[in-house]
Amino acid sequence: MARRISTTIRLDEEDVRALKRARAAGHSTSELVRKGLRVVASRYYARRRPPSTRLFESTDTKLGDESELFRVLED
Repeated sequence: MARRISTTIRLDEEDVRALKRARAAGHSTSELVRKGLRVVASRYYARRRPPSTRLFESTDTKLGDESELFRVLED
């Protein structure tokens, strides 16, 4: 396992509230911050595939298909 380094970050109240909601939903604050950092910092990675957070996974092949927004709902 890679060595982990501790650091301190200062958060706005809005971010603190978001982390509290995430903790209530069962997410680790540390893991959430690490995943978010990897996503944002990925633009600075040289010649590497951006990391995956695995926060959202779907097997729905129509996910993101805008035509679903405008389909007629059956009664």
